[in-house]
Amino acid sequence: MASSSLSSILVLVMLSMVVFASAGNFYQDFDITWGDGRGKILNNGKLLTLSLDKASGSGFQSKKEYLFGKIDMQLKLVPGNSAGTVTAYYLSSQGSTHDEIDFEFLGNLSGDPYILHTNVFSQGKGNREQQFYLWFDPTADFHTYSILWIPQRIIFSVDGTPIREFKNSESIGVPYPKNQPMRIYSSLWNADDWATRGGLVKTDWSKAPFTATYRSFNANACIWSSGSSSCSKNSNNSWLYQEMDSTSQEKLKWVQKNYMIYNYCTDKKRFPQGLPPECTA
Repeated sequence: MASSSLSSILVLVMLSMVVFASAGNFYQDFDITWGDGRGKILNNGKLLTLSLDKASGSGFQSKKEYLFGKIDMQLKLVPGNSAGTVTAYYLSSQGSTHDEIDFEFLGNLSGDPYILHTNVFSQGKGNREQQFYLWFDPTADFHTYSILWIPQRIIFSVDGTPIREFKNSESIGVPYPKNQPMRIYSSLWNADDWATRGGLVKTDWSKAPFTATYRSFNANACIWSSGSSSCSKNSNNSWLYQEMDSTSQEKLKWVQKNYMIYNYCTDKKRFPQGLPPECTA
């Protein structure tokens, strides 16, 4: 009996090691990498803030690298007149042929909506932008922004509602991010040369410092370390095979019908030689 119990415990321990699940202590999971004190970890690691003033912005990155995962983070964005500011939250590898999966929040004048900008880079090539308004005020409270990155697809979600799906289209020659481990990054920085109305609206530095707040980081993910993944081929990680059910597809259509304001896949002026192949597949 004791032997059976010990075996069960060992199996549970081994399964728990297969996939990394973090319930979000910022001291354990992240390093503040720049900003000269403008990034702060507070409340015993439960809260992180990034600030921007005229001298500098700030940023952080994950201690670990991941090769596939479901990443959740709650953000409360810069309130008031945030024009010219960008809060970026993304996965990225390094180098000229890097992969990247982006959320960027483009600030705006008080009362005007934020723009949520998304992009996917594979092997150094991006230009796959989709932009959205949100159906709530992202500065009034925390909301959950999620990236599901698996071999078959990438799904961007807001509060559990999918807003974008980027499918693996390698079969028609479209590179897909699947071989390069990525870290999680976030930064708050000044981009008033382009961020708000194409750069027409500049940052009002009298409103500085601008502050974005983070909490409740969670990762169900495969950690990449020393050239290998923590996820074995035989492990039962259901999120690795997640598909969009009919309810999720309806939600996605609702968002894209009512809140999408730019889609590279419909921008024929930008692609006069023809839309990218994944857009017509």
